[in-house]
Amino acid sequence: MKNKIKKVVLAYSGGLDSSVIVKWLIETYGCEVITLTGDVGQKQELDGLKEKAIATGAVKAYVEDLKEEFVRDFVFPALRANAVYEGRYLLGTSLARPIIAKRQIEIAQREGADAVCHGATGKGNDQVRFEMTYMALDPGIKIISAWKDENWSFNSRASMVKYAEKHKIPIKMSKDESPYSEDRNLLHISHEGGILENLWEEPPEYMFVMSVSPESAPDRATYVEVSFVKGNPVAIDGEAMSPAQLLDHMNTLAGENGIGRVDMVENRFVGMKSRGIYETPGGTALWVAHRAMETITMDREVMLIRDSLMPKYAQIIYNGFWYSPEREMIQTMIDEAQRGVTGTVRLKLYKGNCMPVGVKAPASLYSEKLATFEEDDVYDQKDATGFIRLNALRLKMQALLKK
Repeated sequence: MKNKIKKVVLAYSGGLDSSVIVKWLIETYGCEVITLTGDVGQKQELDGLKEKAIATGAVKAYVEDLKEEFVRDFVFPALRANAVYEGRYLLGTSLARPIIAKRQIEIAQREGADAVCHGATGKGNDQVRFEMTYMALDPGIKIISAWKDENWSFNSRASMVKYAEKHKIPIKMSKDESPYSEDRNLLHISHEGGILENLWEEPPEYMFVMSVSPESAPDRATYVEVSFVKGNPVAIDGEAMSPAQLLDHMNTLAGENGIGRVDMVENRFVGMKSRGIYETPGGTALWVAHRAMETITMDREVMLIRDSLMPKYAQIIYNGFWYSPEREMIQTMIDEAQRGVTGTVRLKLYKGNCMPVGVKAPASLYSEKLATFEEDDVYDQKDATGFIRLNALRLKMQALLKK
């Protein structure tokens, strides 16, 4: 492969790995390097990345605004499914990788590149997410996975730091001079590695970016109304917003109230357990609001079937199979179930807690006349007798057999 690659599109974040890989690709393959930085909501972290990539040796550097597409076509479909991996992780990185890989392929085709490259390690999930997407969208593209490449001589982040210093490549370090991995987008920021690998150590407060600690949150609750149409949030406090604007706004409100922090040990697709510290403030609030919206707009059995598929759906995304027939099939079913999920939820945000305190819908399945404990003229309680007897019939038969 070394002598056949002429031009490669690299997924470039400007972090330690991708910064080193630019120079490494040029030295190893003698090829032209084009970088792609997908703007999925990194905020200030994008400043100067184009100039840095060119200065490191790239012939062209793309910084693409993917925020609206990311939230509309990746985050919101997962929200409509209430997708949560292993009960806690809202899939922030898992959802961002396929859109970046998709854009890499599009640029490779535009620029006539014969290869794509990523800097995910051979231990993590991102290698799978990138490469699965490459293969699904362009089966003939050459793939360079730097950490698995036979020419890759680095065996740790420390060795990469030395290489970066040798080539005068600027890198970001954590305050205790121990590098750890960070990945930010509009849905979350993740923190992994370094000092966080000691499971007994509480993460330092200075590490958090998108949220304050619950102890430092305001002493007065914040109330916010989230409006949905067919399962998608469309307005905050009555103000219509685009998907990216809405999620960004919710990040601010929820982050200021200490919401969305998760410290978990998860099961990676490759088989090992890994600790991740996640901040997902706006996403957490939207997931809670969406679930509350469904309680009065979604049929019981439809919800049960959807919920039974949610763990599998979340696992599919986590494992890198966004562009798979099974994900698309389940998504079609989910979106059909969301047709009636329209209305407004009022949330109470307070010191790390996100609580639904009001819900209304134009086509609500909730009937106060039916549910009331007071006198009513629409429900005959005697009907429940036959209902219970019929449902208990198989239990009675089992009891008789045991005798």
